[in-house]
Amino acid sequence: MFQIFITILILMLSQTPDSPAERPDFVLVIHGGAGTIKKELMTPELEAEYRAGLQAALDAGKAVLEAGGSAEDAVEAAILPLEDNPLFNAGKGAVFTHEKTVELDASFMSGKTGEAGAISGVKTVKHPIRAARKVMEESVHVMLTGTGAEAFAQVQGLEMVENSYFYTERREKQLDRILAREAEAHETELDDPNEPVRKKHGTVGAVALDKYGNLAAGTSTGGMTNKRYGRVGDSPIIGAGTYADNATCAVSCTGHGEYYIRNVVAFDVSARMKYQGSSLQTASDQIIHEVLKEQGGTGGLIAVDKDGHIAMPFNTSGMFRGYVKSTGEQNIGIYQ
Repeated sequence: MFQIFITILILMLSQTPDSPAERPDFVLVIHGGAGTIKKELMTPELEAEYRAGLQAALDAGKAVLEAGGSAEDAVEAAILPLEDNPLFNAGKGAVFTHEKTVELDASFMSGKTGEAGAISGVKTVKHPIRAARKVMEESVHVMLTGTGAEAFAQVQGLEMVENSYFYTERREKQLDRILAREAEAHETELDDPNEPVRKKHGTVGAVALDKYGNLAAGTSTGGMTNKRYGRVGDSPIIGAGTYADNATCAVSCTGHGEYYIRNVVAFDVSARMKYQGSSLQTASDQIIHEVLKEQGGTGGLIAVDKDGHIAMPFNTSGMFRGYVKSTGEQNIGIYQ
């Protein structure tokens, strides 16, 4: 009888979803922004382009993880093609400020070491995510801004470009429409309701769990269209837009940055797991669908925990997102 009991117990334990056998070797999750993204506003051709851009990011990060690379390397590899893709509000596709310049922000954090780096308001760094990682690894500081951050990036040997490199006709027309409406209405606005995809909260980000059990997170953005006075959102702020801790999870956010800053959203996901014992999904859902929504904050987040579980909640009509696991499971999504 005792032997039968032991056998049944072993079988039960082996079927537990959170058992080590069920944990994937690696996980990568990405996002390309959240907002009023509706299928009826998207042409089949444009949707295919967005999906191809997300797939390229997943493929780049997955290649690193499959080869035994670190979570940090995978996060950087996944974000680089998004920064190069004019469809997304980061790097080459970044939105214009009120003065018709492009100002970029990014952040990076290692769950293994707890170290972090961020840059804000840069205009000549081709790949902001690389600069943020360099701050994390090569500087005693956590956040560098403006011309100082650009000088640091140049010293680190990163590729520098003229601000005009980031200009796209689509983003210029987007700002022109807003400025025209402002002039007519004699008031300031930040969002463009005529944008074909209506992606009001454009940001890109990635989180990863590698084969060694380490987590990392990164976020990159051009901020808000028509921003002025050096406005900075949550993306370069550690704990608000980006957070990683090997004991809990890695998080990258996209949304109305002011709300994410006030609620320290990325850190709050980790804190709810650590101090309340919440699951990743529960913690993420509570913040996005309850805390932020009650305050009028819109957006979403992506996250992966130390056991390979993922969460991708958003309270808007869409969020560009995707994930891939070592088990072969993979998905790309846009709409609710």
